[in-house]
Amino acid sequence: MSLKYAVIRAAFEAMWLARLPQFSRALSASRGVILTLHRVLPEKPAAFSPNAILQVEPEFLDYIIERIRALDMDIVSLDEAMERLEATVPGRKFVVLTFDDAYRDNLVHALPILRRHEAPFTLYVPTAFVDGVGQLWWQAIEDIIARQDAIAFSEDGETDYVETRSAAQKTEAFDRLYWRMRKLPEAERRDLLAEFAENYGYDLDRQCRDLIMDWDALGVFARDPLCTIGAHTVHHYELAKLPPQEARQEMALSADILQAQLGKRPEHFSYPLGGPLSCGPREFALAAELGFRTAVTTRPGGLYQHHLQSRTALPRISLNGLFQKRRYVDIFASGGLFTQMGRLMG
Repeated sequence: MSLKYAVIRAAFEAMWLARLPQFSRALSASRGVILTLHRVLPEKPAAFSPNAILQVEPEFLDYIIERIRALDMDIVSLDEAMERLEATVPGRKFVVLTFDDAYRDNLVHALPILRRHEAPFTLYVPTAFVDGVGQLWWQAIEDIIARQDAIAFSEDGETDYVETRSAAQKTEAFDRLYWRMRKLPEAERRDLLAEFAENYGYDLDRQCRDLIMDWDALGVFARDPLCTIGAHTVHHYELAKLPPQEARQEMALSADILQAQLGKRPEHFSYPLGGPLSCGPREFALAAELGFRTAVTTRPGGLYQHHLQSRTALPRISLNGLFQKRRYVDIFASGGLFTQMGRLMG
């Protein structure tokens, strides 16, 4: 575990021992939270699994829903969440469940749990992924490094060979390549990934088809009354890296495609990656201009009535796969605590 996550875990333990989640829910003006999930998988991650932060076990999702309701909080849709923010008098506190990227395991492992609990949720869909031609680059570089004892980095005309025998060496190589890709313009990142995948015989299109639902599977979600389909761009690019017109097209075209495929235009949007490096005031304004009722980031915090003035820059709390202890659910459900943590880390 990285130093960052070790510090967060220590903070979670301290907050739990001090009973801060209980006090925060009782005293904070936060009316609710939006939770971010990605993958739901029963398998335990391998020793080298940097993307395990994006997955939770089905049993943990099941417990999350049960515990939220035991805390006398409601699980509501995004539309109802906004209606509750609009209410003059605060009502019961609430939680919104959201899933990003349309992973196939959401259909296999998450949907049965959500249906059993009659828990509404939002699924944000990057349309190129569902077409089977997207690049899940973060998972691809993990998969390649996991099966290699060494990899080659080409940069500035030079090639550097790095050993990746141990989990620690693999993690170091992953971090190096991940952040190089994060810093590149999207076109350059796409080309670098294609070259890296080709060098090691990795089929990016097959990976996409294996991990992401196709349109038929997505239709199961679209027809379910518990599900709200949201837009998540076409190619899952970090919008802040794109020229204004291209960023706008990524957002608008994703809504157009979802409307054409599923018969309903999405009113809600999620920014890929969603942090300060990936979206900001320009993107928030674009989402409003395009008519999205809400747009969510991954910046931590609770929902307050003042978010009615920034509906396209809503905070979310990520359910990190490294924090699947039952006592932490009380912390995840406490918007006020995450608002304070966000201020301290920001």
